[in-house]
Order: sequence, then C-alpha cells, then structure tokens
Amino acid sequence: MRILIVEDKRSLAENLGRALELEGHAVAYAADGATGLRLGRSAQFDVILLDVMLPLMDGFAVIRRLREEEVRTQAIIVSGRDSMRDVVYGLDAGADDYLTKPFLLEVLLAKIRAAARRVPAPEKQSLQFVDLVFRPERYEVQRGERVETLTRTECALLEVLMRRPRQVVPHAALIEAGWGGDCEVGYDSLYVFIRALRGKITHKGEAELLHTVRGVGYTLRHSSS
Repeated sequence: MRILIVEDKRSLAENLGRALELEGHAVAYAADGATGLRLGRSAQFDVILLDVMLPLMDGFAVIRRLREEEVRTQAIIVSGRDSMRDVVYGLDAGADDYLTKPFLLEVLLAKIRAAARRVPAPEKQSLQFVDLVFRPERYEVQRGERVETLTRTECALLEVLMRRPRQVVPHAALIEAGWGGDCEVGYDSLYVFIRALRGKITHKGEAELLHTVRGVGYTLRHSSS
C-alpha cells in the first residue's frame, strides 16, 4: 500500500516509516499540514496517517479540506490528544479512524489492513429504508432533500444496518464490518462512529431511525414499521 505520513516530529515519522516499509508498504512524508493537504489531494495514496498538532494547518483541517474536495483516501489520525471530544471532532471532520499515542505498532498495522478492506465497491447499488437512501458508490446518504457525506467506515457500518433492517445487528458484527476481525476495536470506539452516523441520518424534527439496543447492538427501525 502507498501510505502518506503527515508528522512534524522527524524521528517519529522516520521510525514509523521504516516499520511500514518493512511490512512492504511504500511511504511518503509531509512535515506540516499544508504539505500534507497538497500531497493528499493527489489521491495517489491508499492511507494517510496524520497527527493533529501540525505546523501551518492542523490535522483536523487537513481532513476536512480533503473531504470537502471529495478526496476519499482512508485517513487515520494518530495523535496524543486522546479526549473523547477530540476523537469525535476528528471523526466528524472525516477521519476513518483515530489512534492515540503511544500505540503498539501491531495495532496500527491492523488498522491499516482494515482500511484496505473497507472500500465500498463502486458497483454496489443504492439501498433504501423508509425515506433513507444510501449510495455507497458516492459515499453519501440522503434523507428527503438533505444529502450527507460519509466516511468509508461509516459506509461499512451503514451498509450492514441497511441490509438487515428491523434486525438487531450485534456489536461484534458491526466491528467486523467496520474494522475487520484482526483489529482490536472496543465498544466505545464503535459508539463514537455510530453517534456520528446517527447525527447524519437524523436531524432535528426527523423521526429517529438508528436505535440502540442496550448491551446487544444497533438496529434500523421506524416507529411505524
């Protein structure tokens, strides 16, 4: 895979790059957010790994700009900022995953492998539940006249739910769909992504469609169905 590392700490970036190259990946570097944005726009990378605290432009802004320009390259934030607020903000900006420092290299490699697996196939047809229309080939969900852009992880989660409407999808099945079986992802991380997805599916005044079944999983259900 082709991986872009956006990190201003040179030693950290080089150590991480060497480890990734030993795994067979091709690595490029950017030492500030503006350079990371410029290189990320080229769409020549499979995964972008980036810190939050960067010179010129922070990592959140880089991801948000890339998504606004419809660059769908998998983006994983790797940051020492580990508050739930930062995680939610990063995912809302368009990140596909969030890994806090310090981390085990094995965990990062598992997340990269998972990123390679969760690209929605372009030929997939649209799915519909009540007034919710999911278009995986466009990374978007539409409800009424409102269209929301999804990250690849959100696409993977929503597809499982859309294909099993009115059924309770267990936590484990959603984690498998979103991150793969060899990636250690907890229920807290799944909750953050579901929370972001729910915010895109349902706005104020609209009937809730994505429901929590406490201790079990999540389901797409309309009160009249």
